[in-house]
Amino acid sequence: MILYYSSRSPLSSLVTLTTCAQFSPNKTPCGKVGKVTPPSDHSRVDPDVSNRSSSESLAPGLSCSCGRRVFVKAAATSLLPIYPANASDSPSNYTAMLKKIHPPRPDWYEEFYASVLDTSMKSYEDEIAGYKSELFANLRGKARKVLEIGIGTGPNLRYYAVDDVVQVFGVDPNSKMEKYATAAAVEAGLPVPNFKFIQAVGEALPLADASVDAIVGTLVLCSVKDVDLTLKEVKRVLKPGGLYLFVEHVAAKEGTTLRFIQSILDPLQQTLADGCHLTRETGKHISDAGFSNLKFSMAFLSSASLINPHIYGIACK
Repeated sequence: MILYYSSRSPLSSLVTLTTCAQFSPNKTPCGKVGKVTPPSDHSRVDPDVSNRSSSESLAPGLSCSCGRRVFVKAAATSLLPIYPANASDSPSNYTAMLKKIHPPRPDWYEEFYASVLDTSMKSYEDEIAGYKSELFANLRGKARKVLEIGIGTGPNLRYYAVDDVVQVFGVDPNSKMEKYATAAAVEAGLPVPNFKFIQAVGEALPLADASVDAIVGTLVLCSVKDVDLTLKEVKRVLKPGGLYLFVEHVAAKEGTTLRFIQSILDPLQQTLADGCHLTRETGKHISDAGFSNLKFSMAFLSSASLINPHIYGIACK
């Protein structure tokens, strides 16, 4: 989550820098990731994958030679495996982690934060819409079961609605986000049975191993308590060959005026914005997480002010 700064940034134009991170040669490459091109205008689901070929891609131009596993019938027929397999066989483990990482807050605070988030991000979402459209297009017709971590008020749900067979599970520690996310799903045209909200944290996802085709996270790694553990959970829950789509704001370059300002405001940001860090090196965490293939780009958004730069891209398990 982020605290949105509405003032215009000196970075009034949208600048993009393309980077590509390939991993250790000992890793089996997933092939080329579908191109994520900056826009010219800046302005119930069958989980059985046994009938898919091992080379089927979740993104255009991206294929994994690691193959796909056929999962036990219970996992394949259940709507949602409700506890993480890396914990003990009890839902109490992820709820315990929820209470530890996101201690219960007064209802008025959770509702206020959800309401502010729902109304304050309009200009940001308008500016980044082109980028998200290009990114989410990689899932269309391919990823039937999607988990979104830090779903918040559901600004991304409109990008799933174009595919009427996709099942979206939205995880967020703030239960007050549910009504906003559900309303966003309805407004986007996503069938009601195709969306489920789950109160949980990214560090303990309430899903079984290798149970989803894709995981999406936008503006979430800035505020999780443990970035590396969250990314470990992402990899655990993804099926072999599955995709992780991300959009995150990261620390500005060392030595810049923007980085200096971010360093000064970071403690205040964490207090007011539910743990959001302005100076977190999220890109490095993703690069070091051990995905077999990763490609991302960097952008400066004029509507985001101090919440710059952004990285957005796709990683393959």
